Amino acid sequence: MASVYLNKKRKKRLEAGHPWVFKGEIARIEGEPNPGDIVTVHANNGMFLAKGYFNPRSQIQVRVMTYNPDEVIDRAYFVRRIQEAYDFRKRMLHDTGGCRLVYGEADFLPGLVVDKFGDTLVVQILSLGMEVRKQEIIDALLQVVQPKAIYERSDVGVRELEGLEQTTGLLHGELDETIVIQENGLKMIVDVVGGQKTGYFFDQQENRAAIKDYVQTGVDGQPGAAVLECFSHTGSFTVHAAAFGAKQITCLDISEHAIDTAIRNVEINGMEDDADFEFVVADAFEQLREWEREGRQWDTVILDPPAFAKSKHAVAGAVRGYKEINLRGMKLVKERGFLITASCSYHMHPDLFLETIQEAAIDAKKILRLVEFRTAGRDHPKIHGMDENNYLKFAVFEVRSRK
Repeated sequence: MASVYLNKKRKKRLEAGHPWVFKGEIARIEGEPNPGDIVTVHANNGMFLAKGYFNPRSQIQVRVMTYNPDEVIDRAYFVRRIQEAYDFRKRMLHDTGGCRLVYGEADFLPGLVVDKFGDTLVVQILSLGMEVRKQEIIDALLQVVQPKAIYERSDVGVRELEGLEQTTGLLHGELDETIVIQENGLKMIVDVVGGQKTGYFFDQQENRAAIKDYVQTGVDGQPGAAVLECFSHTGSFTVHAAAFGAKQITCLDISEHAIDTAIRNVEINGMEDDADFEFVVADAFEQLREWEREGRQWDTVILDPPAFAKSKHAVAGAVRGYKEINLRGMKLVKERGFLITASCSYHMHPDLFLETIQEAAIDAKKILRLVEFRTAGRDHPKIHGMDENNYLKFAVFEVRSRK
C-alpha cells in the first residue's frame, strides 16, 4: 500500500475532521498507487492520520475512508458503513420510507449518495474511488436494505473532474412505473429517471413541515393564507401549504413537466377542492416582475431556487441573482406577511446569503424580521469542520414596509 505524506506547514484540516486531501497539501508519495487505490495518509513526521482512496487526476487527491490503520476497505466495510447510515436514519426520522440514506462524506462514504424512495434506491457515484467499488456498494445495499430496485443517477458534471463519464441506468431489479413516497404524511410522486438530481430533494423535508405556522392564517388573521411557491419543482411546498390550511396557492416553475407533476401531487393527495390552486409555467424573474406591475400580493412567498453559484467564480453572478429574486419576492408579500427564502449554493455562505437579502430589502424599502433560520434535515448530517456539507440555507422573514 502506497503512503502519502503531507506538507509540514499545511493547515490541519484532516485532524479537524475534513476528509479531503488536496494536491497542494501533499509533500511526497511513497510507492506507485494506481487511480482508485487505497493509500495511507501521514503527517510530515510520519504519524498515521487516515486511509483513503487516491486519484491523481483530481484536485482532491485523497478522500478519507477510515481513521483506523487496521480497517480494510472491502465489501464488509461497505456493509458496516451503510448499516450505520441506515440505523442513524431510523433513530432520527419518524419514517425512513423516503430519505437520504447515504450522504457522502458525512456518512464516511465520500463520493457516494444514496436516496431511498420506498423500496427503490437511487445511487449517485461522484468519485473514482467509489466507481471502482461499485459492485461492492451494490452488494452492500442489497444486503442491508433489500430494495426492489437500484437505479443509478450519476449524470453529474463533477464526475468529469474525476476522469469519469456521466452515466445512468438500472443496476438491480425493476422500477415501478410510478414511484410514490410518503413525506410528512403526504404522498409525493417521484421521477427517479427524468427528475432533477436523484428525482427529489429530501434536504428540505423538515423545512417543508416547518411552514405550517406561516400558511395557516393570513395577515388579516383569517384562516388560510394566500401562498406563492416559486421554483416549485414538483410542488412539494404547495402540497404542504394545502395540507396546512392555505386557501389560495400559486405554484410557479419554468418547467412544464415539473408543473404537471405538481398538479398530479395535488390530485394524488385529493386536495383539488381544498384550496384555490393556480399553476403557472414561466420564468420566475420575469413573472414576479409582471405580478409586481399588476399589484398582486400574497401572505407568504416561498423562494426555493436552484443553485445559482456552482463554483467560486460564479459567486458574483449568484449574488446578483439572489438579490434580484428576493427583492421581487418581498415586494409581493403583504404587509406583515412572510418571505420564506432558501439557497442550496454552498459557495453562497450563510453570512453572504443574509447580507444579500438585506441589500434587497434596502432597495425594496422593506424592514425584515428574521423569524427562523434552518439548514438541511437530520438525514443530511454535517461533518463538523467540513463546510461543504453545510450548503443549504432556509430563512423565514416577516416583511414590513419602511414608512
